[in-house]
Amino acid sequence: MNNSPTSPPRPDRELSTVDKLRLLLDITNEISRSLDLDEVLNLVMDTLGSLLPYDAAGIYLIEQISDQKDPYIFKSKVIRGYEISFELIEPRLRMGEGFLGSVAQSGKPIISPDVSKDERYFKARNRTRSEMVAPIISNERVIGVFDLESDHLNAYSEDDLSVLEMLSSHVAIIIEKVRLHEQMIEKKRIEAQLEIARQVQLELLPDHDPELLNFDISAYVFPTEEVSGDYYDWVRIFDDQIGIIVADAVGKGIPAALLMSFLRASLRASVQDGYAPHVAMSKVNNLLWDSVEENQFITAIYGILDETNRTFVYSNAGHNPPLLIKPNGEYRYVEYGDTPLGMFYDARFHQHFIRFEVGQTLVIYTDGITEATNDSGEEYGRERFAARVLSGIDLSAKRLIDHIRKDVADFTDRKFLDDDGTLFIVKAA
Repeated sequence: MNNSPTSPPRPDRELSTVDKLRLLLDITNEISRSLDLDEVLNLVMDTLGSLLPYDAAGIYLIEQISDQKDPYIFKSKVIRGYEISFELIEPRLRMGEGFLGSVAQSGKPIISPDVSKDERYFKARNRTRSEMVAPIISNERVIGVFDLESDHLNAYSEDDLSVLEMLSSHVAIIIEKVRLHEQMIEKKRIEAQLEIARQVQLELLPDHDPELLNFDISAYVFPTEEVSGDYYDWVRIFDDQIGIIVADAVGKGIPAALLMSFLRASLRASVQDGYAPHVAMSKVNNLLWDSVEENQFITAIYGILDETNRTFVYSNAGHNPPLLIKPNGEYRYVEYGDTPLGMFYDARFHQHFIRFEVGQTLVIYTDGITEATNDSGEEYGRERFAARVLSGIDLSAKRLIDHIRKDVADFTDRKFLDDDGTLFIVKAA
């Protein structure tokens, strides 16, 4: 930003209205070529003196209004003609105070032919005798003010104000264009980071389904537009045993994904140490409680599927109850469960036991599926979910996932779910 202690040269002759309009057009054409806000505002101020003579001037933008910790709302973007340093010229004015605050509050311009007789005047410069201030308005909202000061009484006319208001309207358009451009760049930067995070997260998921004798197993994370807070994994413990984890972090986006990465590392370490599910859950819970912010937690099911004994021994940390379907089609939601991971220190977790009969199916899922809503706000729900699973119960585990996914998509009539959704299906043969 530029700060000049001297006034710009005054024109040798009074410009006609046509001359002013031509000069105004030249200025607006010039500033419209740049997307650098500081460059634009300095260019406006450098050329303004040929259009409207001034001895001091400034363009001030409204930085914030609602934050009561700092009630001073104006930020000097570019100034000219003040004898004190730029750091000291920041106007300490609230909404409604001084000429700047009055114009910002009302959206109405001010011409003061003699500032000494105007109670609204806030003295920032000893030699100022008259002043003209116009609002910078975008989308019917005042986003800043344009201030001109003169060492002469009655320096500004209504015609001058009309010119300043036209210039202010063009400046408002440029400011919004620059801000939109900056927002677009920031949005693209964030999207690029999210895509990288999403690709990294997908790399953490297993690249194939587990294989156990007499079991058909498949899992899938439903696509969302954000980085997922869902996670599933399986780990080979022995030749006839695998560890299964399905989890859902509170929230969405990168914070939830970071929780999932933390869970994956912690739980895999516990599996390698040979801990039983309820012990592994306790250790991971305490690590999370020590490491994450308050109100961040994870619901999860972790268990060991044993091929030889045809058993699934697991713990449920506040997760959705798994769906268990018998060979005759009778089903129930296994409601046993404890508190989510990371919610309480030293929380206790219990172990539960399922012995698989031939033809029995276990479906572990996250609430992004059962709580998916249609345009009427109706949830997919657990009953509809169970009915859909039953209608495809003779399909393979992988095809059953596609069967469920299609029904959820048809119900919501959307390509993406509002929340992350995961299925992990175990079918005993």
